[in-house]
Amino acid sequence: MTDALIPRDRTTVAEGAVHVPDWLDVAGRRRLVDACREWARPPGRLRATRLPGGGVMSVRTLCLGWHWVPYRYSRTIDDGDGSPVTPFPEWLAELGRRAVADAYQDEAVGEAYRPDVALVNYYDDTARMGLHQDRDERSREPVVSLSLGDSCVFRFGNTENRNRPWTDVPLVSGDLFVFGGPSRLAYHGVPKTLPGTGDPDIGLPRGRLNITLRVSGLADTP
Repeated sequence: MTDALIPRDRTTVAEGAVHVPDWLDVAGRRRLVDACREWARPPGRLRATRLPGGGVMSVRTLCLGWHWVPYRYSRTIDDGDGSPVTPFPEWLAELGRRAVADAYQDEAVGEAYRPDVALVNYYDDTARMGLHQDRDERSREPVVSLSLGDSCVFRFGNTENRNRPWTDVPLVSGDLFVFGGPSRLAYHGVPKTLPGTGDPDIGLPRGRLNITLRVSGLADTP
């Protein structure tokens, strides 16, 4: 948890990539944890995604608005029971607009943001995420990332490959990270979480939840 005696300042990690510490207050974090718990009920469910090469991701994921299957989106849970994906709530879209406005300090840019898909990832004590690009969306509008629970090391790299240079950013419960513009296709990942550093008052006694909002660009697709 954040030590109030050591303030953390907002940081521009790269052009278009902004870290805003402690963006969500305790009530906002608790609301998101409660929502994630509800979304995880059937038919949404958290599942470990199987990659085309046969590997299984160590994080568990659920989707809203559009269901992500490597490396495409669908309106149905194609790697599960085929049921419709959980709808994307308007209140979450409004939160995304506020996040973009605050990160870029531009109300007009925030107001124009129209996210329609969310990936919710749950990390247990040993889960991690390899460096990757978020490139399955047709839109290149910013990605909004919200952290809940245990802290982690978030590795934010370059747009060319998985090699250096990269920047390791500590993300704490309540932090906001937005990346768009020249950084929209930057490689990024989570090499480790920090078990026991979480935020039990928000109803998440262990583990880390990460909610990412995106604009799919698939609005006219059935």
